[in-house]
Amino acid sequence: MTERAPVEWLKLDNAAKIFPPNTNEKDTKVFRFTCELKEEIEQETLQKALDKALPMFPVYQSVLRRGMFWYYFDSTDAKPEVMEERKLPCSMLYKQNRRNLLFEVSYYNRRINLEMYHALTDGTGALGFLKTIVYYYIMLKHEGDFKEGLPNLDYDASFTQKSDDSFLKHYSGDKKLDKIKINRAYHITGRRSIDNRLKIVEGVMSVKEVLNLAHHYDATLTVYLTALYIKAIYMDMPTRSRKYPITLTVPVNLRTYFPSVTARNFFTTVSISYQCSKNTDKLEDIILVVKDSFARELTQEKLRTHMNRLSALEHNAFMRVIPLVLKDYILRFANHLSDKGITATLSNIGRISVTKELVPYIQLFDCFTSARRPQIAMCSFDDELVISFTSPYVGTDIQMNFFRMLTQEGIAVTIASNNKEI
Repeated sequence: MTERAPVEWLKLDNAAKIFPPNTNEKDTKVFRFTCELKEEIEQETLQKALDKALPMFPVYQSVLRRGMFWYYFDSTDAKPEVMEERKLPCSMLYKQNRRNLLFEVSYYNRRINLEMYHALTDGTGALGFLKTIVYYYIMLKHEGDFKEGLPNLDYDASFTQKSDDSFLKHYSGDKKLDKIKINRAYHITGRRSIDNRLKIVEGVMSVKEVLNLAHHYDATLTVYLTALYIKAIYMDMPTRSRKYPITLTVPVNLRTYFPSVTARNFFTTVSISYQCSKNTDKLEDIILVVKDSFARELTQEKLRTHMNRLSALEHNAFMRVIPLVLKDYILRFANHLSDKGITATLSNIGRISVTKELVPYIQLFDCFTSARRPQIAMCSFDDELVISFTSPYVGTDIQMNFFRMLTQEGIAVTIASNNKEI
């Protein structure tokens, strides 16, 4: 494949606009994908793999700059340098006065880490980039294993398609949108670490076992685990707070519902609420409410409304002429209001597939994100389901509630943490 020069400049997509004004040390807006191989990582080979992969994603070779009215991406000649992992996970990547790349690739033992600033892309875009890096790494390291020819790379999209602003492409122009009423949700509180270190608790288990358990409750895996998360929060909830609903935000990959292979952001979020004061704490009852909520929210009509609401900001004549310094205040205030209606977040990347020839070299994939509130991110590869909690708080009662309920149902869970005291 021929290489192409980086794009000169690009406006941020509509999902990305909220991130720069709300980025800080407590919430870096950075997320991580990891691929664990079955062998130790070689730095020099990984650097070569990254150098081969990056030209296929020209939008990622950009820095974030401030214009008079909007943020925008500007191309750069800066080259990423692979390093052994040495920083805290999901550390700051975007700082206002620095013109640095908005992603980093590191390694530790058998793990290849890709950290991305969320304004640049979402989980699906980042995963495509990581899979491309892993593909070239294995090809370079084990070229002799493929005597019948190198396998094909399974992410096939043109440069233009990868750089698409799919929000703009699918914007219907509907400006008659209902106002959103934000109901205050239950907020999890706790003691933060002094250095804003994320508390990470990771559970590894069998996909088939959890899927069979979900089917026992007549639920999908996502519905079941969402309900389990709500139950785990409910168990740790003070009685006086049960007048507030537990509300989870769940990111939705819009590529599933609208044609797109963009390597930029193309997602929205839906809210799943459980009113504790009106319902029981039985898992079966929670599952019924969650199942109904997903069925109601995950329709093309509802998701198009979410898209139009995101796009309306850019197409609003008043917002267009407001200087960026004022837009920042407005977007911070909007983010503050939105936070009032959120308890926690759950993100299911789903099953990760790679070209079949690469499967024997890969152990698992993992993902997690910076957090201003407790979050779950999960993904699966082969029969390995990895569920990762990140939290700004040092306490782990909710995490332990969640994994304990799985083990009580007979699921074997291997738990790891970045802190031994869990």
